[in-house]
Amino acid sequence: MASHLRFVGRTVMVQNGNVDAAFGALNRILAQDGVTEAVRRSRYFEKPSRARRRRAFEACRRVYCAEMGRRVAFLARSSRQDPWLGC
Repeated sequence: MASHLRFVGRTVMVQNGNVDAAFGALNRILAQDGVTEAVRRSRYFEKPSRARRRRAFEACRRVYCAEMGRRVAFLARSSRQDPWLGC
């Protein structure tokens, strides 16, 4: 059962025979998981130096996005005090 749990999140039900909408939803889920990128990358050989550069870029992007998300959440929090009370 535990081996099948990862596929439950990728299961898309076809409603009212609308296969195109279900296909679009499945493509969106697979793109968010990075499956389509991995398939495209594995289609051709990637030189080790390019793989290192890509992995380093992805790591830097993760760090940058996490930091920017933290900053935006800090500025957008609702419990923040007004810095200019007298104005």
